[in-house]
Amino acid sequence: MQREKVYIYGKHAVAEAVLHAPHVVKKVFIAPTFDDAKVIAAINAQKIPTAVLKGNELGSDAAHQGLVAIIEAESLLMHFETFLEKLDLSKKPALALLGEVQDPHNVGAVIRSAAGLGLSGVLIPEHRQAPITGAVVKASVGMSFRIPLIAIGNVNQAVRLLKEKGFWIYGLSGEGAQTLAEEKFTEPSVFVIGNEGEGIREKTQELCDVMLKIPMHSRTESLNASVSAAIVFYEWSTQHPEALR
Repeated sequence: MQREKVYIYGKHAVAEAVLHAPHVVKKVFIAPTFDDAKVIAAINAQKIPTAVLKGNELGSDAAHQGLVAIIEAESLLMHFETFLEKLDLSKKPALALLGEVQDPHNVGAVIRSAAGLGLSGVLIPEHRQAPITGAVVKASVGMSFRIPLIAIGNVNQAVRLLKEKGFWIYGLSGEGAQTLAEEKFTEPSVFVIGNEGEGIREKTQELCDVMLKIPMHSRTESLNASVSAAIVFYEWSTQHPEALR
């Protein structure tokens, strides 16, 4: 992904970054009125450079609560091969794979659900995909700093490698042949979330072992991508309660 500095705003988001991913935080701007001693102590303990925050000098009207940080987004992303080497497949883990999801709020929401429901990581392609931005971090409610985010160069190549490693690949689709409640997740699992408008690309669908659908009332055509993902993650977690510990 292209190197760029990303601004994150607010006490919660900045504190999560400082506590759980300090290596990505390059600088923190602190308003003179900010008085949370614990957060300031954490920033100082990590020896992160600071500066005084004055009004809207950073060019945003976001609600920063007196705290703004610059993070280096690419430092938040793990290398795919390195991540796989450390992953314990005996625990039958699950991963989320974003297949060209464009809305940063969807990306952040998927990250949050994946973290909350015990998945082991979120795979993020380099191209035709919303990158990690301040909006993504905000939508994830800080979970971007708590669950591994893994950069992949190409969705189909990543899927092929995961299949070789023993993962079962599930595509999420309203036209899927398998109903979610009927599926038993007995192997390491990957859940592919497609583009909001076009869904999962045809070539990627061909690589999926199962296309999953969520039963819907006839009055509703489909669910938001991140909502669908959360429902599927929850169903997986009910079969793997150990992942929530």
